[in-house]
Amino acid sequence: MTKLMTSMLVVALSAVVSLANANEKIVERIKPVGSVCVEGTECAAAGAAAAVASGPRSGADVYNTACAACHSIGAMGAPKAFDKGAWDGRLAKGFDKTLANAINGLNAMPPKGGCSSCSDEEIGAAIKHMSK
Repeated sequence: MTKLMTSMLVVALSAVVSLANANEKIVERIKPVGSVCVEGTECAAAGAAAAVASGPRSGADVYNTACAACHSIGAMGAPKAFDKGAWDGRLAKGFDKTLANAINGLNAMPPKGGCSSCSDEEIGAAIKHMSK
C-alpha cells in the first residue's frame, strides 16, 4: 500500500468513527421523553408496578403537585400553607376530622384536592406538611 492510500484509509476510518459518534449524540438528543401505554397492555402493568414500588409520595411532593395552587395563596378560603394560625382551628377538631374533610372535599376543595391518584396516607402527609 502506498502512503497516499494508507493516509486515505486512515482519514476514511476517522470519518466513519466521527459519524458514528455524531449519530449516537443525535439519537440521544431526539429520543422520546416518555411513552404512552394503553390500559390492559403489558407496559401499563409495568408502569403501575413501578409506581407501587416507589412507595408513597412525601407530604412536600403532594403539596407541590396538588395543593400549592390553592393553599399557597389561600384561594377561596383555603388555609394558607405554613400559616400555623390558619391550621390550628382546623386541627383542633382532630387530625382525623381534618383528614376526612380533605379526602371527601370541603367547600370549594374537591375530594383529595383534585389529586385522585393520592392515597389517604399521602393526603395526610400533605396536611402535616402544610400545617407545620
